[in-house]
Formats: sequence, C-alpha cells, structure tokens
Amino acid sequence: MKIYVCVKHVPDSAAKITITGDNQIDESVTYLMNPYDEHAIEEAARLKKQVGEAEIIAVSLGKADAANTIQSALAMGADRGILVTTNDRPDSLMTARALKAAIEQDGRPDIIFTGKESIDSEGSQTMYRLAAALDMPAASGVESFAFKQGRVVVECDLEAGAREVIELTVPCVIGCGKGLNKPSYPTLPAIIKARKKEVQQIDLQSLQIEKPAGRIEILELKSAVETREPQEVKGTAEEIAGEFVRILREEAKVIS
Repeated sequence: MKIYVCVKHVPDSAAKITITGDNQIDESVTYLMNPYDEHAIEEAARLKKQVGEAEIIAVSLGKADAANTIQSALAMGADRGILVTTNDRPDSLMTARALKAAIEQDGRPDIIFTGKESIDSEGSQTMYRLAAALDMPAASGVESFAFKQGRVVVECDLEAGAREVIELTVPCVIGCGKGLNKPSYPTLPAIIKARKKEVQQIDLQSLQIEKPAGRIEILELKSAVETREPQEVKGTAEEIAGEFVRILREEAKVIS
C-alpha cells in the first residue's frame, strides 16, 4: 500500500507576524508543519501498523526551507519525502496540480492524507482540488477513520456537534481534523534516523504543469484589529444570568 501525506510549511501561529510591503510577511519568523497535517501523518502511521506492508511518503510544495517540515514528517513516521520547490506563492489550484503531478510521477496512491486546512490561508480547498484532479472521493473534517476490506469509513465533524458517516472506496483523499488522533511526537533517535531517509527535491517548473486559466493572488494583507471592549455585568446571580441571555439574544443574535 502506498500512503501519501500532503504537508505544508506554515508560520508558527504563536509567532508575531509582521507584514512587509502590501502582501508579504517577514519570513524570519519560525515556520513549522501545519498542525492539522500532524494528525494526517499520525493516522498514516497507524494505518501502516494495521496493514503491515505499506510505505508512507510525505509530499510538500514550497520554498527550500520546507524541507524542515518534510524532516518533521519523516521523524513522525514517514518513510521518505518529496519536496516540490518554488519561490512563488501558488494558489490552491496550482498547489493541487503540483501535488498531483509529484504523486503520479512517484507511483499510484492508495490513500492520500492531508490536514483539513492550513492555518495560514485557511482556504480548505487544496484537498478537494487534489481529489478532483485525481478523480478520487474525498472527505474532510475527519474525526474517526477505519480501513476495512479495501474500503474506508470515516466520521466527519459538522456544525453544532453533529457528525456525518461516509464510506469511501480507495483510492481516496482524507482531510484530517484535530479530533482524529493525538500525534506521537518524535523521540531524539527518531529525529536522528529521519536525517538518513530519502528526500527527493523536484523543481516545480520541471513538472511542466499546465497553467490554470485563472488564479487567486493576494493583493493586500492587513493586521487584524481588535475592536471588542470588555463590559462588566453586575447584580444578583439571577440579574446577571438574565443580562447574559439578553446580550446573546439581542446583540449577539445567537439565540432566539
């Protein structure tokens, strides 16, 4: 079984992000693997233990330093890595086409794991575009995964705590949520061993991908401005509870 895991190199959400120019950020901040992708790697490792004969290949598209995220994936259980390098900022459509080309050049996937979204752009489009390009079924927000007799059964998180159960044929694309598992972070021996694993680097231009008719471009970035002001509610317990209900009903409009 060939299991591919798509991982993304993203800025640390705990870092202070500084905007430079109109649409760039200061890239001297710490970068790491997209947190949702950690759950994808963990689930791939669990599936490999279940089926026995399997290979996990971590695939990423990004600048040269995205090799650090590939190394993290290798330390967490991937067997080898593929990094498609580019200095551009491709949108989700071009990213999906690049991942498709790299995967198809490498072999035939049985299952592709991804995170349900990336914490930098939060577009939640790439996995669907990849599945469409490969003509595979897909499920996102996956909180439960089971592989039985060549089929996949997943539970997907919906709004208001509801869940949807989906059965998929393989090959398929699975977008992992944080409730799916608890990632097993690598030990020092695993990190050292990962340095000896193969990482293939492919220049994006060499894949000769057909350019999409349209594309998405970030024109301007702006810092989020916090406009909320704290408000103290006083009175008895009953009065405070009543005021909370009023605020939720009349101001927040989240209850009727």
